[in-house]
Amino acid sequence: MEFVSLKTMPLEFKIMLLEKLGYKTDGVFIFNSNGEKVVDKYLGIPVTIENMIIFPGSEIILDNNELSISLYMEEYGEI
Repeated sequence: MEFVSLKTMPLEFKIMLLEKLGYKTDGVFIFNSNGEKVVDKYLGIPVTIENMIIFPGSEIILDNNELSISLYMEEYGEI
């Protein structure tokens, strides 16, 4: 499995990816199908499109920070 960094992807690519996954964005924040901001499940902070992370095989969108990543790994195991 190859990992691809979303950090270096153009905004248009990120928007298309989110739309394929059923999400929307205003160009800053990410919204679920109910129009609610997507919140990092571990930190409770809104996830921005510029700092989102999606792990392969998952549709969980997290804020790209060390704590969220380590808690995700702890809950779901190594990728």
